[in-house]
Amino acid sequence: METADRTASASVIVAIDGPSGTGKSSTSKAVAAKLGLRYLDTGAQYRAITWWMLTHGVDVSDAAAVATAADKPTIVSGTDPAAPTITVDGVDVAGPIRTQEVTGNVSAVSAVPEVRARITELQRTIAVTAREGIVVEGRDIGTTVLPDADLKIFLTASPEARAARRSGELRGKEAADLAATRAALARRDAADSSRKTSPLAKAHDAVEVDTTELTLEQVIECVVTLIEEKREKQPA
Repeated sequence: METADRTASASVIVAIDGPSGTGKSSTSKAVAAKLGLRYLDTGAQYRAITWWMLTHGVDVSDAAAVATAADKPTIVSGTDPAAPTITVDGVDVAGPIRTQEVTGNVSAVSAVPEVRARITELQRTIAVTAREGIVVEGRDIGTTVLPDADLKIFLTASPEARAARRSGELRGKEAADLAATRAALARRDAADSSRKTSPLAKAHDAVEVDTTELTLEQVIECVVTLIEEKREKQPA
């Protein structure tokens, strides 16, 4: 990973990975805000390119078609943890990328190597130019995108806890009972973990944090502590 653009006073680059429902987004945003770091939701970028494919009539089940179109949309991510933004060709897609249609197709689109290469390059550029330091969350950050990140954290939780959290997030937006949500998460896990290019996996040097029995505040405090300990060990 190229780090020449980072200043000597830059804060840490933190990679937070894990499957859906473990609290990655809520934790990452809160930690970044608390420590004065930038924040990047890489999953939103894959959702954004999936949304673009769907709205432009690309057959997302056709990997060749998706690969051909991978370089066409312009995706811009705002990294303010208090108000992260995501636009595609200048259009705010923060809402549209959270639809069930996008959710159901994002794994197929993100598995295409050309898509991953495009988005990975974008993610690395954002990370190494964040002079305040940055928290980057996703599924392959510590293993593929930022293998030299200063700190890698892998969040886990039991299937039951993850399903309960995700059902709570969806309530009032899209009907989803607990069993259906758990089944959907299992399908997503299987797709993300088995893809040939940059599968969901824990980096060998990542710190694992099981959030099953923890409140969000406890997870945030745990991650903040890990980052502060890493900062103390860095050379002045």
